[in-house]
This record gives sequence, structure tokens and C-alpha cells, in this order.
Amino acid sequence: MKKILSQFTIALLGGIVSLGIYKMLEKDPSSIAKLEENAKTTLVNLVGTAPDVGTNYVTAAEMSVNGVVHVKTEGTMEYRQQEFDPFREFFFGDGRYERKFQQPIRGAGSGVILSEDGYIVTNNHVIDNADEINITLNNKKSYKAALIGTDPTTDLALLKIDEEDLPYIEIGNSDQLRIGEWVLAVGNPFNLTSTVTAGIVSAKGRDINILGNDPFTGLSSIESFIQTDAAVNPGNSGGALVNTQGELIGINSAIKSNTGSYAGYSFAIPANIVKKVVADLKEYGTVQRAFIGIQIRNIDQELADDLKLDDLNGVYVSGLMENGSAEEAGIEEGDIVIKVEDIVVNTVTELQGKIGSYRPGDEVSVEILRDGKILEKNIVLKNMEGNTAIIKDDQNQLRKLLGAKFAPLNDEQKETYKVEQGVVVEELFPGKLKNAGIRESFVITHVDNQVIKDESSLMETLEAKSGGVLIQGVYPNGKEYFYGLGM
Repeated sequence: MKKILSQFTIALLGGIVSLGIYKMLEKDPSSIAKLEENAKTTLVNLVGTAPDVGTNYVTAAEMSVNGVVHVKTEGTMEYRQQEFDPFREFFFGDGRYERKFQQPIRGAGSGVILSEDGYIVTNNHVIDNADEINITLNNKKSYKAALIGTDPTTDLALLKIDEEDLPYIEIGNSDQLRIGEWVLAVGNPFNLTSTVTAGIVSAKGRDINILGNDPFTGLSSIESFIQTDAAVNPGNSGGALVNTQGELIGINSAIKSNTGSYAGYSFAIPANIVKKVVADLKEYGTVQRAFIGIQIRNIDQELADDLKLDDLNGVYVSGLMENGSAEEAGIEEGDIVIKVEDIVVNTVTELQGKIGSYRPGDEVSVEILRDGKILEKNIVLKNMEGNTAIIKDDQNQLRKLLGAKFAPLNDEQKETYKVEQGVVVEELFPGKLKNAGIRESFVITHVDNQVIKDESSLMETLEAKSGGVLIQGVYPNGKEYFYGLGM
């Protein structure tokens, strides 16, 4: 009887203890929830659906921070101010005059070392108007930099310092970048050297309308920015945007802000454009821009309804340049460009950005949609003069000196002007042609009695001249004019 009572007592105590533990857990269910949450987080990491953020960021930062430099500039900027002189007004009837003065300027930004022998890429706006460019490495060593070349249409500039065995950042493939991918911005915001911030790729192929066309060459700007939410501020310009492997996938260039400081979005020039521009500046001193020879527009709902399209993908061909690359390859007005070299293009900026990574003479494969069928066309790209030749830097400098944008004669203009060859002065800027009295729409047919066939022959003829030259040509009304020009 005692033995049975003893067993009953032990069982009763065991039940009370179990009930107590259950009640304790019931009163604090959060301990179970925390355990489940931790288990889920661990599981997600284990199966690889979330990055090992700490390791990747540290590795990428260590690989890139020594390859980013501090760029400091000194220079002068010319200002013009309208003044009024009452004595001029009294004696000459016009008291207005323009006064010019110069003001010293200082600037700062970032740059990225691209090779161990000292080539550095930065933004054109960082070194614009600079008379002296100084580079400070992450190890605090300083150097004077030489300017190799600039491309205002992509906001890029190439510098060179005299040093060897420098740490540099490998250039990655920005075409492979995906929205949502983690990236790091490395630079010197507010002169805080070697600053690293993190974010994700928010969008690709952004056009934020901040770059103007080159007024001297007439080249249009290329805006196909990578948009990120990595914090970028003044001083970050020209710095690196890298992926988690430490590869350069962009050059930080701009922010979208109402205050001038970071407000959530920043923009970088894609590495594939950077790579091409840098190679051109190193080899030729000027950028070799390729043109496909089409007028294009984005496909919106209104256009899709008009054309009875099933979707809004691709870029609509609204026109063709006469004798341009696209026309020669069999592209037609109304075609829809959907791919360039296996890269899908859905916006004008994406197409421009992709074509901007090629040179004149390159052949590219383009997929188009026509009457519901997909066709593939191989297009040989041309330069701004309508051929596949390399444009020399001397010719670009001559264009700046002349201050004009030229265009080839089309068949309609030949009939209007009653000429068979020549080159049209399409647009004028401050320069020698404008100073000589030449107006837009003037067709240059001869220089010192030498026949001018096209823009190339005009450049070659004027390059060989010195002193005074006589330019002959005609206006749309058929009147022939002669202008004297000092070279």
C-alpha cells in the first residue's frame, strides 16, 4: 500500500511540474516566435537567397577603396557682365558694353585608377576649367595629373599620373547588372576621404536630362545612367560604383535632389560606356562615336494603340537618315528595335547607351519586329561624317575653332541649292565662321578654289591651311557668296 501511494505521489508531482512548464511557455509565446524567426533567417542564408552581406561588403570595399583617389583642381572661370556707361550713351548713343573678368576657382571630386601605370577616370565636370589637377591616393601620396582627354557628352575625363604598380579596380560588365543587385559607392563626399556607402540598383537606362550636347562637334549626349540608392554627395563625383565582387560597374556622376545633397537616388555612368570612352581617349585623344542612322521614340500606350501593338516593348523607328547605316542594312521606318547584340532594349536611352559602346566601323547584330515577325539585321555603324573612318582629335579642335556643326547634302538640298557636292553649315556657335559673317544653311562648295565634297574633305583642306583662306558657297536662295577667313 505504501509502495502504491509513493508511486502515485511521484506521478502527481511530475504532472504538476509539466503543467507549470507549459503554463510558463504559454504566458511567453514570444520565445517560440523568436526561435522560429531565427530558424527561418538561418535557413534563407543557408540556401543562398540572401547575400552574406558582411563578407561581401567587406571584400568589395577592401578591393576598391585603394583604387579610388581624391581629385582636387585649381583654375579660372571667365565671367561676362553687362555694364552701362552714361558717357558712351551721350556721345555714341549706346551706353551698353560687356565687361569680362576672371575669377579663381577650386574644386574637388573623386577618380578611379584603371591601370597600375596611373590612368585615372573621373567626371568631366570635376576637372572642367581646371588649370591644375592634383591627385591624392588613399595612402596620402599626392601627384600632379595630366589631362589626356575629355568627353562632355558622357561626362567623362581621362587623367594620367607618373607612377607604377598602383592599385586599380577591374572593370566589370555593366550589361549584366541586375535591378535589386547590391552595390557600393566609393568616393570622397564633402572631402571625407575613402568613404564607402551601400545600396541596391534601383533602375537602369535612366535619362535625367543633365548633360548637354557638344556644341562644337554637334554630338548628342548619352544618358543611360544606373540608378542606385547608395548615398552619394558632392565630392563623390567621379568615384566608383562597384558590385559585391569589387568590380567597377559605374562611375558616380549625379544625384537627384532639391537641396544639392543626397535625397535618396544617385546616378552612375555604366562601366561599358566608361571602358569604351577611356579606350578612345587613350588611343585617339577624342571619342569615336558610332551612329546607327535612325530617328527613334519610346513606345507609349497611344503609339501602341495606333499601331495595334500587343505590348510596349522595344524602340520605334520613326525615321531614317539618308545613306545611314540602318537604311543600308535594310531597316525601315515603322520597325521596332528589340535587341542589340542579345541585349534587350525597351527605351531610347537603353538603345543609345548600347550603341554608344561601339566605334564607327563596328558591325552589330540588331533584332527588329516588323509586321509581327522578328528579323535580324547586321549593321555597320558610321561616324558623324557618314563614313567609318576614325575622327582625329585635330579635326575636333578645328571644329571648335570654326564653331560650327556640319551636315552632308541630301538629294533635296542638292536640287534646292543647285549644287552636286558640298557641306551644309547646319548650326553656328562662337567661332571663326560666325565672325566672318557666315550664316546657318550656307553650303561650302570651295576653299581656295579646291572642291569640297563633304565634311571630311573640308576638314582635311582646312587642316593644311595657314594664314588667310577664301571660302566659297551658296545659300538656299541660290546666291553665291565669298568669305575671307584667317586660320
